[in-house]
Amino acid sequence: MVIDQLSNAYLYRPLGSRIARALDFLVQADPAALEPGRHELDGDNIYALVSEYVSKLKDEGRWEAHRRYIDLQCVARGVEHVGYAPVGHLTPEPYNEAKDLMRLAGEGEFLTLGPGQFMLLWPDDAHMPGVAADQPAPVKKVVVKIRLGDA
Repeated sequence: MVIDQLSNAYLYRPLGSRIARALDFLVQADPAALEPGRHELDGDNIYALVSEYVSKLKDEGRWEAHRRYIDLQCVARGVEHVGYAPVGHLTPEPYNEAKDLMRLAGEGEFLTLGPGQFMLLWPDDAHMPGVAADQPAPVKKVVVKIRLGDA
C-alpha cells in the first residue's frame, strides 16, 4: 500500500507502465471536474470509476480486496477514512471471480484521504473505502483500476 500526495506521483511511475499511465491521468485531469461514471484509459487494462456519495459510519463499512486489479484511489472532494489491513490478517469470504471481489472480516488501521492525495492498493492490501472521517459527508472519488500484468 502507498499513500501520498498527487504532487509526488512522479516518484511512483517506475512501478510499471500501467501505474504510470494511471497516475499521469490523475495528475493531468482535474479529478473534481470529472463526470461520474467510467472513463476509459486502456480498455479493461486501465479505467477510472468516478463516484459521488456520502461517506458512511465505520460499522457500515466492509473490507474488500481484489485479485486482478490494483486500485489507485484519489479523493477529488471531501475527506474520508480508508481502512487498511494485510489480507492475511483478516478472515476471507469466498472470492467472487465475476466481480474480482473478496469480502473480508476483521480489524485494521484507518488512514485519512483528502483532496490531492492518493492510495495505491495491491491484491494483498485489504481496504475499507468510504468511511466518514468524522460524520457522514459528501465525497467525490476517482478509483483507477489497473489490471495486473505490466502494472
